[in-house]
Amino acid sequence: MASSGMIATVLKQRAGELNAQWLKDLSTSNAVSAQGRITPDELEQQSRQFLQLLSAAAQVRNPADLKSPEARPLREFLEGLSRSRAQQGFSSGETASFIFSFKRPLFDALRTESGKDAALLADEVWAATELLDTLGLHTVSTFQKAREELINRQQQEMLELSTPVVKLWDGILALPMIGTLDSARTQIVMESLLQKIVDTGSEIAIIDITGVPTVDTLVAQHLLKTVTALRLMGAECIISGIRPQIAQTIVHLGVDLQGVTTKANLADALALALKRSGYKITH
Repeated sequence: MASSGMIATVLKQRAGELNAQWLKDLSTSNAVSAQGRITPDELEQQSRQFLQLLSAAAQVRNPADLKSPEARPLREFLEGLSRSRAQQGFSSGETASFIFSFKRPLFDALRTESGKDAALLADEVWAATELLDTLGLHTVSTFQKAREELINRQQQEMLELSTPVVKLWDGILALPMIGTLDSARTQIVMESLLQKIVDTGSEIAIIDITGVPTVDTLVAQHLLKTVTALRLMGAECIISGIRPQIAQTIVHLGVDLQGVTTKANLADALALALKRSGYKITH
């Protein structure tokens, strides 16, 4: 889409008028429907900066080419805007409305500029539509990528928070498990335990599965992998929280836990760990 020059002229000569009308439309649109996440001053600053960058980009032959060097400042602004909106909790529709809501004031200005020339107005409106649609789609695309990165980071943080390694006693660590144990979580469990063993020099680790709802063949295999990794580090592992239902399930599945120390609850596991560490519990 080549620029005819009218869009660039309108953006340059009617910047104040365009910004005022645009802000008026934004105040009633879903672009700012989430109250408290962006202030009117921030919105005005963003709209003014967008108009300045768009006006500069419109001076080139093909302003919709966001890969061109001239469009780089505008592209970086839109990408930064999308990432900030994703972090603030805006939806992709609310983010895209920031760009698409500019169509109305721009079309009005083009109609005034073109006078009674209907053919010229049609060409200019079409060129402006292509330009703003390109910018809006780029904004949505960047928003989705930023949102996915945010969700992945939050999931990783939740996994790390759900596998806390606790020091119960000198040389004794405990890892209370809550929720489903899958491959990704098993990897975090092993890494956390092994690193903590290296940091503390502990020789016994207790994995408590009281909060694990079910134990199937896959979960049992994950537990055995963790036990094997701990043994390779020279540490002993005790699995606690073996409820009657879980014990029956393990037997029914034919999972071989021979050589793995198990206890019904964390208290019994801690008592055994203290005993093996040379401590004696007395009343």
